[in-house]
Amino acid sequence: MIVVTTPTGQIGRQVLDHLLNALGSTVGIRVIARDPARLASRVHERVEVVRGSHADPAVLAEACAGADRLFWLVPPAPQADSVEGHFQGFTESLREVIKGQGVERVVSVSTLGRTVAKHAGQISASLAMDESIMATGVHYRALCPPFLMENLLGQTASIRGAGVFFLAMTEDRVLRTCATRDIAATAARLLLDGSWTGQHDVPLVGPDDLTPQGMARVVSEALDCPVRVQLTSSADYKASALRLGASEAWAQGLADMVDALNGQDIYGAAEPSTPESAPTGFREWCEEVLRAAVLRQAVL
Repeated sequence: MIVVTTPTGQIGRQVLDHLLNALGSTVGIRVIARDPARLASRVHERVEVVRGSHADPAVLAEACAGADRLFWLVPPAPQADSVEGHFQGFTESLREVIKGQGVERVVSVSTLGRTVAKHAGQISASLAMDESIMATGVHYRALCPPFLMENLLGQTASIRGAGVFFLAMTEDRVLRTCATRDIAATAARLLLDGSWTGQHDVPLVGPDDLTPQGMARVVSEALDCPVRVQLTSSADYKASALRLGASEAWAQGLADMVDALNGQDIYGAAEPSTPESAPTGFREWCEEVLRAAVLRQAVL
């Protein structure tokens, strides 16, 4: 039995699609969903659904009963009172399930930066989550991407209307990227393989070594219109998060993450690309995903 968390989320949905396309009836799939109505009809037809949050120990225990493999992702919580507390709350529930219910393999979405990230907000909290889970002894694979290309999808209105997107980073620094579809494909491959053991990071770094200006050039060419990048500070990023309703703690975590990305060169040029696990290039993604999203924005 394979359990999938966040099955309606950006990554979890794609993981579930891969599993449904690959599996017959010999391996069961169970998902944990706060709102099962958001699941596609074919999901309801083929998987078991447990309603609730995987932060709830009772819900997680019910979903993992008899399961040996788990896809794990802690969703963001912009209103959380504590970044560390948010991740710890989810993690403690998982630790109890691993100890008591026999889950053998966990595939988790984490981040690059394990050896360098210090005081890095959400990055540090995610890496601490890995360490806590691994302390149980479970077989573990931490999927470690850098900046997600899909982060730009939240800026389609600005790209369409003003020809600009925003990045909180320094001008000349390379920003490594990854497409969520590569994360999902790697996660599904690991979940379908019941033979791997041990605990390891799996870097997922796309083939590009673009600076912000290089990213803007690719976006312009993919959309066939001029698009520029405007660089912002960590203070600006925090203020923007607060305006959008984030808690002080969550917004400060984002600011700390930005400062760490720039000051410690996390997600930077020193990270080697991993074509076997992250083959999608930024131009390919812009042409296939961002362009479609911007065109949809035009008819809203």
